[in-house]
Amino acid sequence: MTKSTDMSRREFVNLTVGAVGTVMVVCVGIPAVAYVLGPGLKVNKSETWVPVGEVADFTPDVPTLVSFTRTTVNGWEKTTNSYGVYVTKPQTGDPYVLSNVCTHLACRVTWNEEKFEYVCPCHDGLFNIQGDVVGGPPPKPLVRYPTKIEDGTLYIQV
Repeated sequence: MTKSTDMSRREFVNLTVGAVGTVMVVCVGIPAVAYVLGPGLKVNKSETWVPVGEVADFTPDVPTLVSFTRTTVNGWEKTTNSYGVYVTKPQTGDPYVLSNVCTHLACRVTWNEEKFEYVCPCHDGLFNIQGDVVGGPPPKPLVRYPTKIEDGTLYIQV
């Protein structure tokens, strides 16, 4: 008996169904994998310049509390954080910006105009107008943000 080189109808149907099925799996599978893994592979910039106000609007030698929110996307997680900073414009020189978070236990500091210092209500931490520790348990000064001025607007880098 000689073996036939012709393909039977059943073999042809099996081969065609297998080829079409493979093409469908590839066409659907690659985009599905990219959709699932894509956000986790993106690299996000963490530092951004945020406008905090017009330089002319800040009163000289009076720390002004400015609040803003910032939304970040990390993979599939979208987070919105609220920040508070104190902007101080000296009589001479450029304004500087300090965090309103105490370096001891992350409580919010407030500016006390009568004492002319920042006060932390949690453990009586005290900071001078430049953010340096003058009393209490804080281990280091208030965080000072990098600043820049463009077209009269003050920006900080967070």
